[in-house]
Amino acid sequence: MAALLSPSIELRQLRYFVAAAEHGSFRRAGVALEVKESSISRSVRDLEDEIGVSLFIRHSSGVNLTLAGQRYLSRTRQALDQIREAGAEAAAFGRAEEGHLRVGLFSNLSSGFLRDLFQIYDSRYAGVHIDFVEAPAESHAAAIRRFDLDAAFVLGRQSWPDCDAISSWSEPLLFALPRLHPLVQRDVLSWRDLVDETFLVRTEGSGNEVRGFLERKFRELDISPRISTQQVARYSLLGLVATGRGIVPVLESETTISLPEVVYRPLAGEVIPFSVIYSPRNDNPAVRTLLSLTRKMAQERAATR
Repeated sequence: MAALLSPSIELRQLRYFVAAAEHGSFRRAGVALEVKESSISRSVRDLEDEIGVSLFIRHSSGVNLTLAGQRYLSRTRQALDQIREAGAEAAAFGRAEEGHLRVGLFSNLSSGFLRDLFQIYDSRYAGVHIDFVEAPAESHAAAIRRFDLDAAFVLGRQSWPDCDAISSWSEPLLFALPRLHPLVQRDVLSWRDLVDETFLVRTEGSGNEVRGFLERKFRELDISPRISTQQVARYSLLGLVATGRGIVPVLESETTISLPEVVYRPLAGEVIPFSVIYSPRNDNPAVRTLLSLTRKMAQERAATR
């Protein structure tokens, strides 16, 4: 095998050797490969000189493999198969037909833009495995800079150091209320309607961003909101709403979660923008196709508004 991998041996020589062995003749191998017989003969002779052993017994009607040639043929076929497979894998990866993505999320995938995006992406690039990660935007940005994440969908339009961003989509903001809450009687809410409410916010995931968003909004009203942090999952947070412990801001795409004791009401004029952030130095072909699809879908949705 060491001789097979010698830097002086060319792939062309190996292919010519295999063709001559399969056709039993330099002439017939040349016809099959559309190469001159003399080129086949010379390449095989150079190969034999390089490895120091005769691979063929030559006679007037063609060639036969020596015992050494038979063994070398088996190894050569294996090597050429591996090279072809490596090329096919590399080409597929370059076209993002295969590969791996790590994607950070703020919103869920059950509906809306992200659901549609990844349904289309999966249908086009079924060979790409995707890992999803939920974390604060700051953590996503840091992971992107370390190349631990390929891209992250984050709240807002702010810029992050060493990251580029694509404006992706926007969603109306609603509030999840207990079914018997007085505000359920209103079709649309305002921020002033909510000044006496307790807001439930998670400690994990996007909790810090939600808290910051609420604080900024009520600061405009010169009010400090009453926020209760909870160490629970997103679905469990809505369960707490059902028990009357507070209310929760939700995106339109999240209203697909249905609980008997929870009612959703929109907030007048409040639309939340989202972006996808990524490193311009990330050369993963799979993330490039994801970004291209994201940009195209965002443009199409903006055009239909």
